[in-house]
Amino acid sequence: MKKLKQIVILLAISLFCISCSSVPSTSYNPWKPIVLETDASFADLAFTDDLNHGWLVGSKASLFETTDEGESWEERKLDLQAEKVSFTGVSFDGEEGWITGKPAILLHTTDGGENWSRIPLSEKLPGTPYGVTALGPKTAEMVTDLGAIYKTTNGGKTWQALVEGAVGVARNITRSPDGRYVAVSARGNFYSTWEPGQNEWTPHNRNSSRRLQQMGYSEDGGLWLLARGGQLQFSPPEDLEDWQEVIYPEPSTSWGLLDLAYRTPDELWVAGGSGNLLTSPDGGENWEKDRDIESVPSNLYKIVFVTPEQGFVLGQDGVLLKYEAPEEAA
Repeated sequence: MKKLKQIVILLAISLFCISCSSVPSTSYNPWKPIVLETDASFADLAFTDDLNHGWLVGSKASLFETTDEGESWEERKLDLQAEKVSFTGVSFDGEEGWITGKPAILLHTTDGGENWSRIPLSEKLPGTPYGVTALGPKTAEMVTDLGAIYKTTNGGKTWQALVEGAVGVARNITRSPDGRYVAVSARGNFYSTWEPGQNEWTPHNRNSSRRLQQMGYSEDGGLWLLARGGQLQFSPPEDLEDWQEVIYPEPSTSWGLLDLAYRTPDELWVAGGSGNLLTSPDGGENWEKDRDIESVPSNLYKIVFVTPEQGFVLGQDGVLLKYEAPEEAA
């Protein structure tokens, strides 16, 4: 009876928050929920040059493959013995791909994922592999959860350290297309940046009392940040510490915002807890909320746009959202 009462209270609070939200609803819901048969939380997604063929990774060694642009997914099992592995990143360049995970694991394929081989990693590796970026034939860049960055040009046989010192335990680390990194500290107290040619990470204090949640690079080369309490801020590319006025995509609510991604140079999406998904058509000035997704029982952790027409939102308990452009925009 007590549990039923708690559920009723939570539903009442949710209905109240929906009714008090001043954010207009999107005129069209472009996201199709896909629920896979797993209770894993998804971490990353990547496609080969053939945009029909992609791979999805996550906790509990979850690995799913699609051959129809992400419309359907088939689970693939790898022989990892008794290891309890969580995959953290995946990246492809053509048919050559890489997967990172923890405890320390790095997988490599040269045939689009038909076969995966395990790349040996040093026991002295600072931290565990957090993410990987395929950069060309036999070439990839790997970052650990302590901010150690390594590059290989021979298919993982040897690695070159790109930074001398680690950044410390990171909540999350994001790489820009031109090779720059931004890392948020584990507690969200500060962030650090690194760019090619630097020997060390550069630490930066956060600019408000709100702890940082996630950071990344804007389409123009500046930074964006998501902070506790649903806050969003941008900085221009000419001065990454010149943070602009705080934006609240959904004022008067306390939903946590967990990730941001650009579909086009102007249109961006933010995702968060409890199925919250908002979009801005003009770089963050005006916002709309996709209320059709609020009923999806999942926190939405990551947004990935492979192309402006091919996008996905990664959630928990097997929840995946697939972008379907409006007919007039398709």
